[in-house]
Amino acid sequence: MSEGAHIDRGNPPRLPFPPQIIGIAGASGSGKTTLAAELARELNGFHFPLDNYYLDLSHLPLPLRAKENFDDPALIESSLLAKHISALSRGETIERPLYDFSSYIRISDRTETVRAAAFVLVEGLFALYYRPLLPLYHLRVYVDTPDEVCFDRRMRRDTIERGRTPESVRQQYDATVRPSSIAFVRPSAANADLIIDGTAALDWKVEQVLASMRTHGLLRLPR
Repeated sequence: MSEGAHIDRGNPPRLPFPPQIIGIAGASGSGKTTLAAELARELNGFHFPLDNYYLDLSHLPLPLRAKENFDDPALIESSLLAKHISALSRGETIERPLYDFSSYIRISDRTETVRAAAFVLVEGLFALYYRPLLPLYHLRVYVDTPDEVCFDRRMRRDTIERGRTPESVRQQYDATVRPSSIAFVRPSAANADLIIDGTAALDWKVEQVLASMRTHGLLRLPR
């Protein structure tokens, strides 16, 4: 279960106002995940990453699954994603898929029951790419970080946290990550209401988003 997700256990408390849906996009290593998680903590909302919606590849042998380009927006079930975010925006409960990233398959016999909170932070490479999602957001945020910074962050993460070799990280970055970012992710910044410098301090980035939310009337007090 992702951090901050709200699990429905019956008779959920009534929200003080309709859920506010915030879309946060950026390249791999831009800092978008850290920003979304911190905003979820600050707003007592929940962080809603797009990764759960990768397509099930169980019909392929494992070696072929591993060769798929997961930086391509075609690998996300965007229709289901849009349906679920639309439901959350109405305060409804959804059954979110669970994905096994070690084997690249969707867990077929299990889902995660998630109910809306006052703030839903939708985050991912393609959060501002899919057209059906754009009208659902109350605020669209793009984290703009230079390629060299994104690469350095990804190199540290993948070698330290995931045990990968520097050569494999660089090969993947050059072959799929950066080309997909140029083709799909960076152009989606044109759909943003707010563009944030991904090299700035986290507290400053959070404050920029909160200030924009205040400007858009999204931080109303409960009645």
